[in-house]
Amino acid sequence: MSGAAIIFLVTAGVSLAGLFGSPAIIQRLILRPYWVQRKGQYERLVTSGFVHADFAHLVFNLLTFYFFAFSIERYIGTARFLMLYFAGLICANIGTTYKQRNNPDYATLGASGAILAVLFAAIVYFPHQSLFILPIPIPIPAPLFAVGYLVYSYWSSRHATAGRVNHDAHIAGAITGLLFVAVTDPFAYRQLAGMLGFDPQ
Repeated sequence: MSGAAIIFLVTAGVSLAGLFGSPAIIQRLILRPYWVQRKGQYERLVTSGFVHADFAHLVFNLLTFYFFAFSIERYIGTARFLMLYFAGLICANIGTTYKQRNNPDYATLGASGAILAVLFAAIVYFPHQSLFILPIPIPIPAPLFAVGYLVYSYWSSRHATAGRVNHDAHIAGAITGLLFVAVTDPFAYRQLAGMLGFDPQ
């Protein structure tokens, strides 16, 4: 079984158990930045990625994971894929933890940071693909989507209120994916540069 398949199944199983079985599972795994340093709950930087706020949140993340994770794992190998996924998860949560470290009421959960790292790495490796944003039935070139997504997430993070999507984690995950490829396989950017009209030499 591939690494992506294991992550998919574990995330689905743990999240569903927390949502429809025992809510205590979510409370045990959720990330509470205020207590990470104060109680040494560093494991929650990872465990929070295996639980979700509701069924729609879980389905959206798993669909995005399904469409990109398996193909990129086949392309870069299981070891590098796992490094990419957990780097995105941890880096996204570290940023959120630092920002909310003095807020005892703040909590966050979900695999969005890790999945955004996978998605943006896939955009670098497969820049000719197009993406769809439901319910808009128009294909968007992957590089254009990447730029637009980061701009939207940055704006949203500056205007977000309590209870909304953690756009800071999305930004951190996306940037982690881009940096991961730059560090581990810098030549992957040549095709993307050529597509954008730059000389890749």
